[in-house]
Amino acid sequence: MVNSPTPILIIGAGPAGTATALRLSYLGIPSVIVDKATFPRDKVCGDAISGKVPTLLNRLDPAIMDRFRKRFSPADVWGIRFYPPSRKLIELPFKVGYERIPDAAPGYVSKRIDFDSFLIEEVRRRADIDLHLDTEITATERTDDGYRVTARGGREWNCRLLIDASGAQSKFSRHEAGQEIDKDHYAAAVRGYYRGVTGFHPDNFIELHFLDAYSPGYFWIFPLPNGEANVGLGMRSDIVKKRGLNLRKEMDKIVASDQFRDRFRDAVQIDPIVGYGLPLGSKDRTLSGDHYLLTGDAGHLIDPLTGEGIGNATYSGFIAAELAEQCLKENRFDAAFLAAYDVRIERVLRTELRLSYRMQQIMQHKWITNFLTGIVAANPELVELLCRMYTDFELRKQLVRPAFWWKLFRTKTGTLPAVAKE
Repeated sequence: MVNSPTPILIIGAGPAGTATALRLSYLGIPSVIVDKATFPRDKVCGDAISGKVPTLLNRLDPAIMDRFRKRFSPADVWGIRFYPPSRKLIELPFKVGYERIPDAAPGYVSKRIDFDSFLIEEVRRRADIDLHLDTEITATERTDDGYRVTARGGREWNCRLLIDASGAQSKFSRHEAGQEIDKDHYAAAVRGYYRGVTGFHPDNFIELHFLDAYSPGYFWIFPLPNGEANVGLGMRSDIVKKRGLNLRKEMDKIVASDQFRDRFRDAVQIDPIVGYGLPLGSKDRTLSGDHYLLTGDAGHLIDPLTGEGIGNATYSGFIAAELAEQCLKENRFDAAFLAAYDVRIERVLRTELRLSYRMQQIMQHKWITNFLTGIVAANPELVELLCRMYTDFELRKQLVRPAFWWKLFRTKTGTLPAVAKE
């Protein structure tokens, strides 16, 4: 048995864990990171990488994203195609008046087997990150000054701060931190890879289809490199259970339906449809405690409207690393000191998650969704506003205020309410 002391131990080497370790490394702080998997490994996901990720990685070193693009050539994404139940298409570029320059794309789509492997490569470039793969954690035991973490085979670490980044199935999050799964704030999803799907926007807009029969939830089609596509269906778990749905079978029905048949006519499914769970960030939770922090999916930080989790996982990892730096400086790892993590999560992510949850609730009502999207489709100025919403959180908050839509509806010319122009 080998017992190794370390100030900071990270469980999980996905986006949250690697982001934490990399941020620590660039701050000059060593860490240990442990994962039960070997890489490359697949991870069931929509594969969309939001603009948060390149923004944060560029803060460490712009060369990181350059290496990623060169290594894997991800699909550069420039906007969203939004299809409400009425099927009245709304196209929302991420940047108004953008010029397509792949190296400057606001987002990407890349298979997780590639993106996560790349993050592991970046971790291996850093001499002060002690990486242990194919290492399953079997026990976490509270000690006087932190945690004793035991792996299969007997390897042990004693750490002052344990950062849990072990994903949606985290044992530590449930059993130590008390974060039980709430089916009202959890989503079920299935994903398959196809080759030969047609009808994509020329600038790789991702597609969200809000189908009447699958509300609250959506069917997605995301373009990948080499003529492939990530295709999936996600719904809130309580609704799936209530309706007795088999999402794999439902996705087959959607692909074969009149609405999508032509686009999939010559497409080939290149792997089985697989399912996964998404712990949504629609419920306020405490993600810190004595000597521990919860990041990414282990902290239930997935956007409840879009299902996107990589960006929030990366953000939470950076926040955890920056607080860890203060812990080491002050030699404080108690719950009161670590509560600063929840304060930053509240400011940076939680308000956004609440807004997404509110929008999810609104979109459960088909008539409201169709009515509002009808207003948007008829108003180019509002489309531009929604494009600005991607980077302007204050604008996003207006969209869930009934007064905004009421003022818009009452204007004969369709002029935006003054509040939207501030």
